[in-house]
Amino acid sequence: MSCFSVHSIGEVCINEEGTFIKVDKTYIPALQGLEGFSHINVIWYFSGCDDEKSRSVLEMEQPYKGAPEIMGTFATRSPLRPNPIALTTAKIIYIDFEQGIIQVAFIDADNNTPVLDIKPYTPSFDRVESLEVPAWCGGWPKSMEESGDFEWGDVFNF
Repeated sequence: MSCFSVHSIGEVCINEEGTFIKVDKTYIPALQGLEGFSHINVIWYFSGCDDEKSRSVLEMEQPYKGAPEIMGTFATRSPLRPNPIALTTAKIIYIDFEQGIIQVAFIDADNNTPVLDIKPYTPSFDRVESLEVPAWCGGWPKSMEESGDFEWGDVFNF
């Protein structure tokens, strides 16, 4: 098994003014050319779940209603996983290129969560037109936009 290191390029900041990705000064030049994109893929670190116990979870009991009784970690979006890394597609509201701040509509990360990377969302790589999902999640929203009004509490078993 190879070992390597990854370093944060910034962090999530959530406050009364909104939700932001604050990029460390070193990485501000990497934001060039991001204007014009409506969404970004944010790769972030489940820092609150990085311990031996959380990293050893490979199966869990039915996290979603109607799902199989036992599910493998790779079939869930759980923070309990061998490498606590997450991916969220976020709508860009505003970019301050001088300060290195990207305001986003939503991210399912906590305040002060380390951000590992940012990539532009492009339909040619990130959108799947003909996809299939198991029946137990077939009634979930078909887009981010629909997800905001969806009652997610009705599908989780925790």
